[in-house]
Amino acid sequence: MRILVDTDILIDVALDRKPFSNDASLLLDKLEMKQADGFIAWHSLSNLYYICSSSIQDRKLKEYIKELLMFLSVSATTSKDASYALGLNVGDFEDALQISAAISCKAEFIVTRNIRDFKHSPVPACLPGEIIRIIDRNL
Repeated sequence: MRILVDTDILIDVALDRKPFSNDASLLLDKLEMKQADGFIAWHSLSNLYYICSSSIQDRKLKEYIKELLMFLSVSATTSKDASYALGLNVGDFEDALQISAAISCKAEFIVTRNIRDFKHSPVPACLPGEIIRIIDRNL
């Protein structure tokens, strides 16, 4: 199973945002154990760094990102994918880029806390707890 992890999940773990970080951490653990193939969008790296840099030391934040990149692949996208995102019927361009990245890596799901932002997505969006149950059923 291939899933694209939305930036908010990565931020929940980095900042230990309770109660969201519990399922988010468990999901990342499952991806690290290769129970599913995890992907992130390229722009998630800069968004993660920007949002967390005021709360986490630079060195620690870069270590966290380095750890993520050991088991999460960056979805390969091109200008064609960015153009596709511009044409999506999604209110937030950042979400459209996530959708385009999910399509590019052939993800079956986008894992996010913002399900309603992805209601028009051709790739279904799931909460971390939902995708954990799906992964567990498929083991």
